[in-house]
Amino acid sequence: MRKEMVRQGHSAKLSRRRDYEWPKAPKRSFGRLGTLEAVLGCSFSLLFFVGSCSDSSKSASKKAELQRLALRQKIKLLEEAGEPILVIGGETISSDDVINSPINLGEMFISPIEYLTPIAQTNSLEQFKEQARSSLESALSIKISDILFYQLAKSQANENIDEAVEKAAEIELRKFVLNFGGDQAKADEALKQMGMDRQSFKKRQKRLILTQSYVAKEFPGNSSPISYSQLKTCYEKMKEESFVRPATIQFRLIDIEAAKLRLSDPNQNPHEEARKIADILVEQIRAGEDFGKLAKAYSHGHRRAFDGLWNPVNPDSLAKPYDILAIEAERLKPGQIAGPIGAQGHIFIIKLEEKRSKSYEPFEKVQRQVEQRIIADRRREVINELNARVMQQRDIKEKDKFIDFCLEKIYRISNQ
Repeated sequence: MRKEMVRQGHSAKLSRRRDYEWPKAPKRSFGRLGTLEAVLGCSFSLLFFVGSCSDSSKSASKKAELQRLALRQKIKLLEEAGEPILVIGGETISSDDVINSPINLGEMFISPIEYLTPIAQTNSLEQFKEQARSSLESALSIKISDILFYQLAKSQANENIDEAVEKAAEIELRKFVLNFGGDQAKADEALKQMGMDRQSFKKRQKRLILTQSYVAKEFPGNSSPISYSQLKTCYEKMKEESFVRPATIQFRLIDIEAAKLRLSDPNQNPHEEARKIADILVEQIRAGEDFGKLAKAYSHGHRRAFDGLWNPVNPDSLAKPYDILAIEAERLKPGQIAGPIGAQGHIFIIKLEEKRSKSYEPFEKVQRQVEQRIIADRRREVINELNARVMQQRDIKEKDKFIDFCLEKIYRISNQ
């Protein structure tokens, strides 16, 4: 089987970067939902528009005091319906909010409980807690930061901000529906998969718009124009990870396995007989015989029924004994043959059909993706800096107790 001939671990590299890392587990994609910026994020024009609504009459000292008040909101651990909840500045976070809310990972949305269930099912509770804690802490930190940043942004917005934000959120909802050709039913189904309906989508949009406007005001350089040289520099850094077109070869192969030969004389050496057959076949091919017909008649390979034609393959992915074919293909030109080639009980005759060297997607073709990476990196830097401020000023003792409860809940549900 082809699967057995290709080395393990040569799967395609993920080109999407994550804001934080989850333990490895099966992934589920929701198809056309796209990235967080496309589905839940706001455009820079919206950010600029909302940013212009801020009350410029506030003094610098008053603004600093508001920031200190917002970032120093105490985290309280209370109980509701028999379960602990976190309360931050009047807003609550339940265990279900943390473990069931889908989180964006590249081009998919997946909830912590869905992602962590396989780990919970294959480890003891203590082992699971150790492996999953940092991931769940990341998810919780994002929710806490969202609340604090929203409170901070809200405190600095003017009195007329609600109407402007409502209009902006309505525009984002219409854009979302248009992603599905204007089909409201399909859009509603996509929102359902994300754990939302239209109202909660708009509510999330409003919070994002206000929060992102605060980020834009706090770090104005973050939205500065991206120069051509910055794009080119980023492209050079990204291309090996994201834009590589690996080398490929396509060939026909006659694969004679000595062990599979049916010999009339038990005293015959199967390896010698395989070599003799290969020698005769090479002579016939050089005399003009059709390679494909001979492959179908004499090859033991898995592509025998296809006249010995392999699908295009990365030469570096060929496992033993087929890795020797990559070496032979390197020195051949399309249409040339090589053989007989002996390797681990096989005698090969190869005919190279096509060969493509390693290359990269041209800059002009992927410029938009590079620009999006720079924008995403800038946003990530801002959020990380703001998160660092928050982490320095909030009490984590209550948070740790809450995380323990969430982990135990995931473990219990996963093993029911």
